[in-house]
Amino acid sequence: MKRHGLLIVDDEKEILRSLTLTFADDYAVFTASSGAEALEILEKQEIALVIADQRMPVMTGAELLERVFQINSNIIRIILTGYTDTASLIQAINKGHIYQYITKPWERQDLRITVKRAVESYELALENKRLLRELQAANERLKDENIFLRSEVRKEWQCVDIIGQSPVMQKVFSLVNRVLDNSATVLLTGETGTGKTLLACYIHHHGPRRDKLFIEQNCGTLPEMLLESELFGHKRGAFTGAIQDRKGLFEVADGGTLLLDEICEMSPVLQVKLLQVLQEGRFRRVGENEFRQTDVRIIAATNKDLQTEVQNGRFRADLFYRVNVFPIHIPPLRERVSDIRLLAEYCLNKYRRKLNNQVTGFSEDALRSLCDYDYPGNVRELENLIERALILSAGPQIEAGEWLPMLTMHPGSMTRLERLERAEIERLLECHQGNLTRIARELGISRTTLWRRLNDYRIQPDKDPGVSK
Repeated sequence: MKRHGLLIVDDEKEILRSLTLTFADDYAVFTASSGAEALEILEKQEIALVIADQRMPVMTGAELLERVFQINSNIIRIILTGYTDTASLIQAINKGHIYQYITKPWERQDLRITVKRAVESYELALENKRLLRELQAANERLKDENIFLRSEVRKEWQCVDIIGQSPVMQKVFSLVNRVLDNSATVLLTGETGTGKTLLACYIHHHGPRRDKLFIEQNCGTLPEMLLESELFGHKRGAFTGAIQDRKGLFEVADGGTLLLDEICEMSPVLQVKLLQVLQEGRFRRVGENEFRQTDVRIIAATNKDLQTEVQNGRFRADLFYRVNVFPIHIPPLRERVSDIRLLAEYCLNKYRRKLNNQVTGFSEDALRSLCDYDYPGNVRELENLIERALILSAGPQIEAGEWLPMLTMHPGSMTRLERLERAEIERLLECHQGNLTRIARELGISRTTLWRRLNDYRIQPDKDPGVSK
């Protein structure tokens, strides 16, 4: 093991010899008879500790140790004194940041213990500096990695398409495009599984806050006290278990976007606190009196009708007006039947890669069955359905089989689906002025199938511009 360097400075040769004998077995001992000589040694040798006599000609021990501190503050400094000049000693200790003073004469064993502890302090200081450098380097790496990951996530979200060609989804896309370039509060409504979280992520990663954090919090998964702490943070001792100060999501997401999913599940108390954030951009941690500022874009989401919740007294009207700045309603899958084929193909490609599956597509019967289901769980249910089909399928394509939900469809659902399909066909007939070719293409079916549906529903188109005369 490398021995630490010990520099002894005294103008008395006898003291130098005595101290050298005391420490030579444990340290690499260097001696100097003046301050100038000591400074020369410091330039050439690695020294851990300097012991200097206070009373020396030209340069006192205190002056030398002050110079040592300026050269290398890590070096431990001890001063020897044979005098009881308290004021001079205090000045020397303060100026030279001296570790300890030792009066003459000294006990050899006591001096050895003092020096041993001083060197341990030196080692600890070096270790702390090493750890600090490593921590700083790790923080820099994490910062670089964080920038890289954010870049990758941004690229990923920028490459993700919110799928849908139906007119109702085109309306959604039009609204989304209008809100991408600003930080307006957005309210996403729609049934469970329609893709509210996906749309919120898309808005964030294509908007002006894309370089900051996007954080999601479901307001229905935590009791009131825990949700308050999660959103606004808390002060140490604010409640049982609050063992340290903690930032809330409004601080963590500062500059970014916070998705408050199922916002209607917030208690009246938390609704008031959220209203203050939206109105004033400030909040208080649990247990604190002072306010903190935040700049967070709020995207709220709910599967309930907030206006009905307001009328029933379960949601504050003033908060509703604050979150309803830019509402976007995502229609259920049963209202955009023409998107099911597109979504099914997307889910097939997604889970085929995940499961390393060689299935290449769907049979026509399987696709027809998928389009005939009303999906109470919406797109999320369709995703799960396709994943199950891939696991169960043995051939090159997915065939109609036991994975289909038709066997468990609740009574009357087909009647409801027929009503919706008839309404969609009638709407498209009006929209496309009876052009059956365009209507069939938008519905994802053949003209023959469309004619069959028209006959089934006793619909007579006025004209068909898609037919050549």
